[in-house]
Amino acid sequence: MPMTVLTVAVTLLYPLAIWFGHGQVEPRWLAGLLLLAVATRLPALKLSVVARWSAAGALVLMACAVWSNLLLPLKLYPVLVNAALLAGFGYSLATPMSAVERMARLRGEDFPPVAQAYMRTVTQVWCGFFVVNGLIALATALWMSEAVWSLYTGVISYGLMALLFGGEYLVRLRFKRLHHV
Repeated sequence: MPMTVLTVAVTLLYPLAIWFGHGQVEPRWLAGLLLLAVATRLPALKLSVVARWSAAGALVLMACAVWSNLLLPLKLYPVLVNAALLAGFGYSLATPMSAVERMARLRGEDFPPVAQAYMRTVTQVWCGFFVVNGLIALATALWMSEAVWSLYTGVISYGLMALLFGGEYLVRLRFKRLHHV
């Protein structure tokens, strides 16, 4: 549990730390934040191929930032996270059980086919979100100021994610009522 809290804190604060550190701390030293982000995810590496690829990608970005002493590789981390999530959720669509259904089954429930189809659709919606969010994060990293990048990746994208979670929850309640699930 403490590692999960640290992982969430590092992930949430990463864009703000990059923004505040820009101009104050050389990017090669700010790359330590990326190393911290990877370190907090070490327990997940045993569980997930996506987590391993994401960690490897983060280490590559960190090495590029240290070598070049440029901020851009550090600003690409949210793009990497979206790509990793897209890969995990997208891959699950090619398997019998979607990512959303796999998470829902952690509570030990069994679901009828109509619910499984709904969860597959929700997984597709999340895939769409990761594509759009990742592209916006990429655009802000390449063409916007550090302030705009930090605002989007550190505030707006989380707000959009919360809206999607909340909207899906309301749709799910209606779905359960209509289908008696």
